[in-house]
Amino acid sequence: MAQKELFDRQVTKRGGGQVSRGDQDQTAEIEQTKRLKIFREVAATEEAIRSSRYQNINDKPKIQRVPVMFRDHSNFRGYFEPTVIAIGPIHHGKLRYEWGEELKLQLAVNFVRDSEQNEVRLLKKVDEYIKELRECYDKEAIKNYDNDSLALMLFVDGCSTLEFIYKYDDLESFQIKKDRVVFAERDMFLLENQLPYQLLKLLMSSSNIHEALKDSIERFVQMHGVAPGATKQHPQHETIPMEPEPTHLLEYLLTTMLGYPPKRKSETRASAQSICNVQELQAAGIHFRQRKGPSVLSDIYFKSYICCGFLYLPKIKVDDLMRLKFMNLIAYEMCPDFQNDFGVASYISFLNSLIDHQDDVKHLRKKHILRNLLGSDEEVVRLFNEMDTIVVPNNQFSDKVKSMIEAHCNATWKIWIAQFFHDHFSKPWVLGSIGILSGLGMIAVQTWYTVNSDNPSSPCKALLEYLKARGY
Repeated sequence: MAQKELFDRQVTKRGGGQVSRGDQDQTAEIEQTKRLKIFREVAATEEAIRSSRYQNINDKPKIQRVPVMFRDHSNFRGYFEPTVIAIGPIHHGKLRYEWGEELKLQLAVNFVRDSEQNEVRLLKKVDEYIKELRECYDKEAIKNYDNDSLALMLFVDGCSTLEFIYKYDDLESFQIKKDRVVFAERDMFLLENQLPYQLLKLLMSSSNIHEALKDSIERFVQMHGVAPGATKQHPQHETIPMEPEPTHLLEYLLTTMLGYPPKRKSETRASAQSICNVQELQAAGIHFRQRKGPSVLSDIYFKSYICCGFLYLPKIKVDDLMRLKFMNLIAYEMCPDFQNDFGVASYISFLNSLIDHQDDVKHLRKKHILRNLLGSDEEVVRLFNEMDTIVVPNNQFSDKVKSMIEAHCNATWKIWIAQFFHDHFSKPWVLGSIGILSGLGMIAVQTWYTVNSDNPSSPCKALLEYLKARGY
């Protein structure tokens, strides 16, 4: 209404002295009508933009190119380019992937055969849903493809991807060298090499081996989790909210590694809270333990007792493939249309705060938390420092653990006790002189604990574990 009144005032002021009052009124009315029409068009456009933005926040993110901050970083470019196979429209048609195109055709033909379906029928299925499949991609990624060419490309890529995963343990029958298998496997978890899971689901549902295909995808993704082969088991009474389907295989991997689907929520302000590295925490009486059984990135917790604390971490294998997967997961979390809780970035930031020196890595290896396949421990330090330079963590992921560690470290008397044990019970001559007394003391404490306590988190048990860890 304010805009309308402004236009009315502007129109009223217009006109010259040589024009009659009637002509002036008619001219003013025409001008007013034109301006009101423009105003309504602008208002409608702004409303459409606001509506579009709101919808994008709640819809699934589009498959798109890696954010510029990653692509333009000289140290990161090699993590996002396919090696042997281009999947989807972004890298399709490049000469360097000619071998991959031949392999995809071979795999697609076998998929049709294994599915006991007609290739024309399967292609027609893709063609029927091509408008919905186009919506899964950022417009820039598919601007050079009409519906027919996009449908054919998605059909071949979707069938070949499913067949590769389904026949993963028998790929030698396609006469593929092992190194090519490794590179093709690597390419399937690149952000710019993703297919809509909607496409894979459509092809699977049209196949006579639907359940077998679905199970093979689950095994394939689990194999690439934090600890290969580990599946997070939740208590029967716990209800885990799951989306009907992931956006693509990379998001499927994200869900597997975090233990929950990506949370669609706005970015939270990062906290300035930090923690010490492994060696400094050890000096404060904190011990590191591997989470037992299957675990995910979010399985981090801390227990504080009278004279010591225990930080439990999920085990992780560090190699070149892990580096690539983490980089693409972080890039995915930072896509502009993907509202999420930055779970992977937060884990990387937390682990990087623990790792400042190769001795920190060495201790985590000794505790079987970290398995280093990169070579030197210094390389692991560089890896996490490098990844941490571009992450935007959501510190709610680890704020509780950091607060508990900080509270433990701020309790000076606990540090004194820990330092006392370190200074006076780590020397062989002291151990020899008080060995019998320590043994009798431990027996007495353990007997009291057995008789008087049913609490598995008893300080007495923590003390016994602490002493045993020191070799007493």
